[in-house]
Amino acid sequence: MSEEFEINETHSTFDFKGFLFKLLSYWPLFIISFAIAFGIAYYINVRKLPVYKMDNMISIKDDQNPFFTSNTSLTFNWGGTTDKVNTAIITLRSRSHNEKVVSRLQYFLNYLKDGKYQKIDAYKKTPFFIDVDTTQAQLLHKQLVVTFKDSVTFTLSGTFNEGSHQLQKYNTKEKIGRYFQENEFSRDFKFGDKIKLPFFSGTFLPNPEIAVVPGSKYYFSFSNFDGIVARYNGIRVDPESKGSSVIRLSLNGLNKARLVDYLNTSVAVLSEDMLERKNLFATKTIAFIDSSLTKKSIEVLAAENDLNSYKNKNAIYDLAMEGDELNEKLNSLDIRKEFIERELNYFNVLENYLVGKSDYRNVPAPSVAGISEGSVVSSVSRIVALAEERNRLQYSFKEGAPVFADIDRRIDAVKVVLLENINSSKGLKTQELASVNRDLGKWEGQIRKLPKEQQELLKIERRYNLSQGSYNLFLAKRSEAGLVKAANVSDVMVIDSAKDIGGGQVGPNTRLNNVMAAMFGFLVPFLFVFLIVFFDTKVHTMKDIERLSKIPILGVIGKSPMESNLAVLNKTKSSVAEAFRGIRSSLQFMYKKQGLEGSKTVLVTSSVSGEGKTFCSINIASVFALSEKRVILVGLDLRKPKIFGDFKINNDLGVVNYLINDKDLDGIIQKTQMPYLDVITSGPIPPNPSELLMNERMEMLIDELKGKYDYIILDTPPLGLVADSLELIKFADATIYMVRQNYTKKGMFSMINEKYKKGEVTNLSFVLNFFEDKSKYGYGYGYGYGYGYGYGVYGNGYHEDEKKPGFLERTMRFFKKRKR
Repeated sequence: MSEEFEINETHSTFDFKGFLFKLLSYWPLFIISFAIAFGIAYYINVRKLPVYKMDNMISIKDDQNPFFTSNTSLTFNWGGTTDKVNTAIITLRSRSHNEKVVSRLQYFLNYLKDGKYQKIDAYKKTPFFIDVDTTQAQLLHKQLVVTFKDSVTFTLSGTFNEGSHQLQKYNTKEKIGRYFQENEFSRDFKFGDKIKLPFFSGTFLPNPEIAVVPGSKYYFSFSNFDGIVARYNGIRVDPESKGSSVIRLSLNGLNKARLVDYLNTSVAVLSEDMLERKNLFATKTIAFIDSSLTKKSIEVLAAENDLNSYKNKNAIYDLAMEGDELNEKLNSLDIRKEFIERELNYFNVLENYLVGKSDYRNVPAPSVAGISEGSVVSSVSRIVALAEERNRLQYSFKEGAPVFADIDRRIDAVKVVLLENINSSKGLKTQELASVNRDLGKWEGQIRKLPKEQQELLKIERRYNLSQGSYNLFLAKRSEAGLVKAANVSDVMVIDSAKDIGGGQVGPNTRLNNVMAAMFGFLVPFLFVFLIVFFDTKVHTMKDIERLSKIPILGVIGKSPMESNLAVLNKTKSSVAEAFRGIRSSLQFMYKKQGLEGSKTVLVTSSVSGEGKTFCSINIASVFALSEKRVILVGLDLRKPKIFGDFKINNDLGVVNYLINDKDLDGIIQKTQMPYLDVITSGPIPPNPSELLMNERMEMLIDELKGKYDYIILDTPPLGLVADSLELIKFADATIYMVRQNYTKKGMFSMINEKYKKGEVTNLSFVLNFFEDKSKYGYGYGYGYGYGYGYGVYGNGYHEDEKKPGFLERTMRFFKKRKR
């Protein structure tokens, strides 16, 4: 075996160039796919409702009350602006906050009207508003129709299917089931009528900005409250920059008016809630002082009545000078004692609260008791702030989350310090109270030296002055608390409110739809062609053969338009005849390279039946005979003889008769209509074809033929099906292995490669048969001596014009050709 024909292990590689040509050949499929994809994209784009984006901008300030002093400290600000910004962002995204907004705007009610392709959101675009009775159950997910008869009268209608339907009470969010009979409901109402039906309760109110058009039709329906809230939980809340106190809220939707109202109402609810929290201590202090004032006013009135009664009864209207001095000193001590006792009482209440409570948002404000000690005020403010933070985080985290453990730890740390300060302060106040009691005892001893009437009057006046002083103190505190509350403003400042100023459309993303259409329009046919190529197991091009085997290619035979196998004899100037002449030249070159003289043999085989062995054998024999060489065509396919039919000779006698010694050589040779060309058919089908071909008579036959003919063409059985051809290869000077375009399986090459590598087959070449140079099969090009002729590249001077058969004729020929 020559070095240039050495076979290495072949491996399949993807033919990118061939695949590209394959793609190009399916250009109509790509055009159809693109047309369908862009048609779908257009359909989606024109039917999709426009999507709008609205936003507003707020700032979270740190406004301190201008009346905030150590004496009027009723609220606390712990954490500064940064904490307030984070709190506001979390609050705006929280479920509870959005529940308030949805409830206030009644966004569980949907207004609809007919659009060009579908029903569209008609919020604030209807000539009416509906005041929903939230205490009554409303039917969910059922569109009710409102048709106006005139400017004040409308028809409310709806179709109900029999079965259980779900309703919801929006004040309690309770859902109930209710059974409805199948019926058509229709009833007339007027603006202002209180409508109460089993499926709807509310009042229709006119919209002064939109006039009623008689005959116009609108729709409304109710949605699940929690579902609507979940939809608006997706509101975007972002700081304008890192660490900034400016927050931007944005929301996408189908109705700009609905978006504007939601954004602005969300800010309004946040502002109200923050102001309410800011006023929390002032509100609770005012409530406490109001209850204390009620009690003190009763005490003052009782003491005043007792004083007036005593004076009238005893005709004493004034104390003596000495009594006035004692009264003044005792009043001062009494007020001091009451203040100390009030402080001690506050410390006791605060201590008991800290020890026995877990919710510290209601810790009493120190200012109520007049306590201004910095450590106590600071500690209480920190505990309250942490408690508020913990309460806010309950909307974002589940109980037991690590963030709650951290806050509880910080509260406990502050509480320990506060309890120590309370114990220290209580000790000091107890000592101060003991000192005041000693002074009171001293001065009360002086009173006992006065006349009895003076002593009793002094006692009543002391009680009256003490009640009046306490009353005046609480009254002053009440005034301070009211002043603080009135002066408080929300920490939310609106920079830009949401407003429809035109534009704002952000969808649908038609560009994205077009890109997706282009992608899928290309991808679908691309995958289709790729799968065709990937799962294609047949040979289509010369490149396929070269990729699958290192065995040389002798030539290419074009697709013959004739029914007969005698392509060369019937049309000697056809492209097919020229292709066989090229193969003849290639064979002569091979013989010359081998140094062969005298008679030469050609063996023609293939992988399976139907690949054109007989067609090639007949025409190779014919083309050698045209050069006036003595040629014999021997039919050695003993199982399936064919060649006799094309030459119109019989198959009664043939190779089988010679091999069984029934006839001599002259008795089996048959002449054809062509000079120089003789044929030996296979003869009767034997029961043991392989054994006959292995007979020594076969070698004798070849030797006798070499003595009489210049070229011996052996038409043999398929190598991939039977072993007969392997027994005959030893007689061949050149072996042609037929490969048929779109027919031969790629997997068959592994078998012939292995035999060629082991030396079982020598002087082997491929011939590609039934070839059509179509771009969908990749690309064709000249190779060796059998190429170039037969593709019209040399013009009509070399080939006869061949009229292309019609579709019907090609179909009929297709089935006949497969029998070759």
